[in-house]
Amino acid sequence: MLNLNLDLTPERQQIVDAVKAICDQFDDKYWIECERHLRFPHEFHDAIAAGGWLGITLPTEYGGSALGMTEASLMMQVVGNSAGVQAACTALHINIFGPHAIVVHGTEEQKQRLLPPITQGKMKVCFGVTEPDAGLDTSRITTSAVRKGDGYVINGRKVWTSTAQIADKIMIVARTTPRELCVKPTDGISLFFTDLNRKHIEVTEIEKMGRGAVDSNSVFIDDLYVPKEDLIGAEGAGFKILLDSLNPERILIGAEVVGMGFRALEKATQYAKDRIVFDRPIGMNQSIQHPLAESWAELSAANLMVWRAAALYDAGKPCGAEANAAKYLGADAAFLAADRAVRTHGGYGYAREYNVERYFRELVPQRMAPVSRELILCYLAERVLGLPKSY
Repeated sequence: MLNLNLDLTPERQQIVDAVKAICDQFDDKYWIECERHLRFPHEFHDAIAAGGWLGITLPTEYGGSALGMTEASLMMQVVGNSAGVQAACTALHINIFGPHAIVVHGTEEQKQRLLPPITQGKMKVCFGVTEPDAGLDTSRITTSAVRKGDGYVINGRKVWTSTAQIADKIMIVARTTPRELCVKPTDGISLFFTDLNRKHIEVTEIEKMGRGAVDSNSVFIDDLYVPKEDLIGAEGAGFKILLDSLNPERILIGAEVVGMGFRALEKATQYAKDRIVFDRPIGMNQSIQHPLAESWAELSAANLMVWRAAALYDAGKPCGAEANAAKYLGADAAFLAADRAVRTHGGYGYAREYNVERYFRELVPQRMAPVSRELILCYLAERVLGLPKSY
């Protein structure tokens, strides 16, 4: 039922078919077991890496495929449409957009050292940005990186850091200049890609509502020494470097959640055909039909924005509004589709064996992270409609 809303070239169809073939090896039962035992899906991650898909957007000289955001979004939409839904996407997500900072701002030595093992799946990475007292206002992070000899010593705390339980590297944002000494609040922030040294980094898992297969964590950093070779880009330019990754991340998430929404819709539609009540399938009732039909229309419309944003990005054109709208529309449409899938199943929608409750739980955070729907609306109001800034 996945509606790509895209005329696929033979090459793009090959991407869809190849990634789907891998995802189909890992069914709902596999993902239920991973969630139940809070176990990272290593087998799935390794299969994707063996297929060469972790480097889909990276340059060929570092083992990648040098494809565009459209192709990466296709890949991740197929992953989102699989039984793994959000857990499967998060297991791969940082590998798709995270290395972008290294590709654009890293030195040749950093590219040679870091990109091939990421592409091969030999290096697992987590991303430390969010802090308990800063939230979405990255300018207020307090994690500090102080110069010491030929490197830096980092101290601070991060929260909601995914995959830190199994990662061996961490991409971390820290202040190299205190906020009060900067001309602009976003100055003085630097980006590092370094070893997750567990002698100086304590990782504590956060118990959460869904996506148990991929951990989320509080991360406590105590006197972590980072050599200068692990600084990405210029000191103090970390916020600007992060901005380069925002649009790709928004587009990828938009593609992923639309894929998830269509999976939930497909489950609901099939159940509506099969479930007989009062001697007729419940799908004959317009009270069942109409919400599902609305979800098809909403997901399809959101998907059009995803491909529009991806095309603009690949063409090197501004796409901030479209990327944010793709994430906003996709997350809302997918969440509603999952909610309708649960309600279409009635009481059985609450039962784990039908899986739609898992899809629903994994779609709850997509309306909040990595940027809330409210901040997206603020962005569109200010940047597109020209309204005054409200915060």
